[in-house]
Amino acid sequence: MNATAFDPKEFVASLPLQPGVYRMLDEAGQVLYVGKANQLKKRVGSYFQQSNLSPRIRLMVSHIARIEVTVTRSEAEALLLENNLIKSLKPRYNILFRDDKSYPYIVLTGSPSPRLTYYRGATDKRNQYFGPYPNAQAAKESINLLQKVFRLRTCEEGVFNNRTRPCLLHQIHRCSAPCVGLISAEDYATDVRNAGLLLQGKFDEVEKRLREAMEQAAEAMHYEHAAALRDQLQALHTVQQKQFVESGRDTDADIVAVVEAEGAICLNLAVVRGGRHLGDKPFFPQNVQGQDSAEVLEAFLAQHYLESNVPSLIITSAEISDETLEALLSEQAGHKVQIRHAVTGERRQWLEMAQGNALLALRQQAGLQAGQALRLEALRTALSLPDLKRIECFDISHTMGEATVASCVVYDDLAIRPQEYRRYNIGGITPGDDYAAMRQALQRRYQKLQAGEGKRPDLILIDGGAGQLGMAVEVMAEFGLSDIALIGVAKGVERKPGKEQLLRPGAEKPLQLTPDSPALHLIQQVRDEAHRFAISGHRARRGKARTTSSLEDIEGVGEKRRRNLLTHFGGLKGVQQASIEELARVEGISPLLAEKIYQHLH
Repeated sequence: MNATAFDPKEFVASLPLQPGVYRMLDEAGQVLYVGKANQLKKRVGSYFQQSNLSPRIRLMVSHIARIEVTVTRSEAEALLLENNLIKSLKPRYNILFRDDKSYPYIVLTGSPSPRLTYYRGATDKRNQYFGPYPNAQAAKESINLLQKVFRLRTCEEGVFNNRTRPCLLHQIHRCSAPCVGLISAEDYATDVRNAGLLLQGKFDEVEKRLREAMEQAAEAMHYEHAAALRDQLQALHTVQQKQFVESGRDTDADIVAVVEAEGAICLNLAVVRGGRHLGDKPFFPQNVQGQDSAEVLEAFLAQHYLESNVPSLIITSAEISDETLEALLSEQAGHKVQIRHAVTGERRQWLEMAQGNALLALRQQAGLQAGQALRLEALRTALSLPDLKRIECFDISHTMGEATVASCVVYDDLAIRPQEYRRYNIGGITPGDDYAAMRQALQRRYQKLQAGEGKRPDLILIDGGAGQLGMAVEVMAEFGLSDIALIGVAKGVERKPGKEQLLRPGAEKPLQLTPDSPALHLIQQVRDEAHRFAISGHRARRGKARTTSSLEDIEGVGEKRRRNLLTHFGGLKGVQQASIEELARVEGISPLLAEKIYQHLH
């Protein structure tokens, strides 16, 4: 159905008074907006009947070429479908939040000598999980503080199972060395239990247990043990002073505050678990022009919580009118979830703190954007590209030709855009041929652009010299994209930051900016990010290849036995450090096969 054939009145008249999801599309078939409705006919019709629509919505309506609808059994089902579509389609008029794949947890593993560690990913019923924490720094800081009090091990299973003497962490009083039996299994289990209680916010209970144990040890004249418990108590009090805001109640809550200043919006998520304020995380949503705080909050709650762990209490800075959301979150979580705006006392203090942090993040973001605007304008002038906005940068990483990986990072709208990064595993070339690797990466990146898909960059940076730049010129000519500016970023003779030479196709001499040039600083920022992204991808690919090939080459070691070995020893390094007797203890590994594995790896 094209734009001229679309009749809004006729279309709305055909809609049912049932719940569902609607998708508004333009002439090119791009989704403009996804919404839900309790009654599709009334909700969709309101876009064409109301005269008080915001300028943003009026602009959207003017581009509608057709509307698609999906009828659902309930408004709750419509809400789920709406947010799945928003995340997958990213419509230009919907409020969008960056889709963080997971939040960090602190984990106590279920092994005989449990390990304290930082973790992201799917949970395992055999372990205890505490969190989620709003960011990695908050989780790692908590682990560091817990190590000072309880000295739990943090090492991998492969390292733990193969220790013959205490490690450095024991020497600096951060581990009690259960690996070599310097603490009894009973005492270590007690420390694990107390650490779990503290992570749940039960400080008073932990303090009481430690004090009682200390007094009992003193009465039994076990003075060394009593002194160790006394030191734990002192460390516990130090941790309490350094730890985040403490609450007198054992409460799990998230505080979500929205602040607007100078036309920009920041949403701040603060996390309280077991009465402890674990920290917060700012979000800067896209497509929020003309939206009020309540609409931004509702969009965040739906996008963030429908696939995440939900606490029993969510405190918001604006009132949420959608009762369906609270009921659906309760159903998803398996427990009652309350969304509250009017709070007093301690909860009010939490909310005010979240609002203050949101305002601080907004000001910091404004400062960063001002600096980026200065850098970008300087680069536009230096390269004579007045319309420069989007930059894509490529780098190649390998170890003597092994596991070659190419990276592409994106800078757009005054910021690095990690969600648009891409890595390319390079194959089918002569190992170490950087020119061929660059050609393959560029071809795979821009063949879609030639077909009319993807976003067009204004500038492409190539981390390399004249050879890599020449290869890029050839590829862009093949695809008919020679009008896109290309720059080769060569490190220069001294290979020092600030001495970079900018190579341009057809130019006799390279352009060399001064070390304090804002334009050069922007190029360095994007180039360094491409380098980091390529190296991390290469290391991961190389490690996987080496782990697989080292064991796959052994006759009699199939996929199951290989998995058992890696799981038992915590990785290839642990397998390499194991003795023949230790290898033979793994399920499916006979003494004869253990000897064969040992001989192969050594």
